[in-house]
Amino acid sequence: MINEEKSAIVLLSGGMDSTTCLALAEHQGFRCYGLSFRYGQRHDVELRAAKRVAAAYTLIDHLVIDFDLRQIGGSALTLDADEADLTVPKDRDEDYIGQTVPPTYVPARNTIFLSFALAWCEVLGVRDIFIGVNAMDYSGYPDCRPEFIAAFEQLALTATKAGAEESVRTRIHAPLMAMTKAQIVRAGLEHGVDFSLTHTCYDPDADDRSCGRCDACRLRLKGFSEAGVDDPIAYVVKAGVDG
Repeated sequence: MINEEKSAIVLLSGGMDSTTCLALAEHQGFRCYGLSFRYGQRHDVELRAAKRVAAAYTLIDHLVIDFDLRQIGGSALTLDADEADLTVPKDRDEDYIGQTVPPTYVPARNTIFLSFALAWCEVLGVRDIFIGVNAMDYSGYPDCRPEFIAAFEQLALTATKAGAEESVRTRIHAPLMAMTKAQIVRAGLEHGVDFSLTHTCYDPDADDRSCGRCDACRLRLKGFSEAGVDDPIAYVVKAGVDG
């Protein structure tokens, strides 16, 4: 068992946010474990991105946990495209994104992810978890808000052996919470993130190119544009221009 003050579990999706979060955790001196999930999402491209990112960093371990949220449904990200009654929104105005919970929301996903991370913390003796959620330029998911992070941290204190017997608090770090996407891009570049390794799109094509039209792509492209930096990944449509 590892019992080290400066170890942390980082939720690693392969996206720009979680990768920047990992870079910031390492910058703070944490020795990091990466935790990713194969949860029944329609596309494996994000897991391939997570593995690329994990290989680029000095992780103690990178664990991929398998479970199947397709059995529950309720999200455009876990239903097959040819049978979905929920579709990935496209071409929405950036000012509208985040005003309502979109069909790409996966019910209770971050609660589930953090619960796995909390369980691994108990086994390892680690007391810090990093998650790359933010509530500025975001898709409107309820489990990306500061209220959720604070509530889960309190839950961790009452739900674990370490919390109940030793009053040990598991800290949930969300360093990107108050950042815009442009600020995330700048922070990532400042800390050496190679954004070409990452993936964000909800609906990539058969060649893993990002669609450029879904909420995630539009927010990502907005962030790079406002940061004055070119996004290095491939798009089907980029800033309204076929590519």
